Amino acid sequence: MKNVKIWHFIILVLAIIILTNVELLVNSIVLIFLFITQLFTNYDQTILHLDSSLIDYTISTILIFLFPILILIYYKKLNLLKNRLNFISAILVILLCFTIFAPLTVSTNPNFQKDLSVTKLLSPLSSVKKIYLSQDEKTSSNSFDKFLSIKDLVIKKSFSEDFIYADNFNVNGNIVTYTQKGKEIKIGTDKLQTINNKPVIESKLFLLGTDQYGRDILSRLIYGTRLSLFIGLGAVLVSFLIGIILGFIAGYTGGFIDSILNRFTEMFLAFPILFLIIFIIAMFDSSIVSIIFVLGISGWMSLFKIVRAEVIKLKTKDYFITAKLLGLSNYKLLTKEVLPNIISPVIVNLVFLYGNVILAEAALSFLGLGSGNSNPSWGGMIQAGQSYLTIAWWMILFPGIMLFVTLLTANELGRKIENHFNSRIQL
Repeated sequence: MKNVKIWHFIILVLAIIILTNVELLVNSIVLIFLFITQLFTNYDQTILHLDSSLIDYTISTILIFLFPILILIYYKKLNLLKNRLNFISAILVILLCFTIFAPLTVSTNPNFQKDLSVTKLLSPLSSVKKIYLSQDEKTSSNSFDKFLSIKDLVIKKSFSEDFIYADNFNVNGNIVTYTQKGKEIKIGTDKLQTINNKPVIESKLFLLGTDQYGRDILSRLIYGTRLSLFIGLGAVLVSFLIGIILGFIAGYTGGFIDSILNRFTEMFLAFPILFLIIFIIAMFDSSIVSIIFVLGISGWMSLFKIVRAEVIKLKTKDYFITAKLLGLSNYKLLTKEVLPNIISPVIVNLVFLYGNVILAEAALSFLGLGSGNSNPSWGGMIQAGQSYLTIAWWMILFPGIMLFVTLLTANELGRKIENHFNSRIQL
């Protein structure tokens, strides 16, 4: 393992995703091609089918092939990728792959539920029988119909009537008898998909079990990773902009404005921030955008203090005074003279803030103030598992582990960055 580099591990993870989803990737490529061609031939109808799911699959499919090529071309220039693989870097790679390639790494839609009597509260490594029903064959009369059929094949839905789940089954001639929670049901083979006169029946494995609605825990964990990292990134960006701008204004102008902004910041620091977040979300809709905004405006205070203190020191330096006398605008003073000199503490602060935001988002979801039931969240999964702790421990354990590992990774990354910058300063 000593010779394994970060770029080796990235290529390995991408290769596993590609090799385990060959059919899906081929269909996705066909879907992208048909969509582009239909835009030129049947724009009005095609554009109506452009939704977030189609965009999601398109981006994931393109990037899964583009990333390995870019890594192989530029890995010699990117010193970070040539570092030795460790626990922190491995977890970061996995989390990023879950976030970017979520549609390609899950076998079902995270909200998919069907036949609750069979799939409800299945323990990890449980499997059920998946019996495929016969479907009316749809002939693709034109390329647009083919585009729609490929889209239905690629994009995973939250419900499907193409199959049924069963605990067990028995084939006796032209009759298939299957059981659902002890109840026997008979169905003719003429109503099932068959190959060589044998019904198509597969075994569906739920690697991490299912929840109270029969939804796959693994799929929800992966999509929960995407939600947490996306909200964390958005909130940190909002905090960065507020902290940098207000910190620069306070430190650069001084006097009355500095005092006002300081008192304003101290008011935010003194007020219990969780109560403020809950109050704002209760007043407005708890959408992803509102959560990002609320978490962003609740975490900028420490960055403000750092930037203000650094600007107060920098504005007395000769090079800063010279740049000001040369007529540089406040924007250029901030971006060219201030930011390059305070980048070290700012990055460290943002990394630690990122972990705090992820924890805050999980707490809000746990309290029922998250992004809603349509978006899987680690906090929401933990909250749902409370009622089933004694009979379905996995509903709490796995999202709890993901949350713990992510926070540990963020904090360790922050410490490593801080040590790196401190060692450079000492040299």
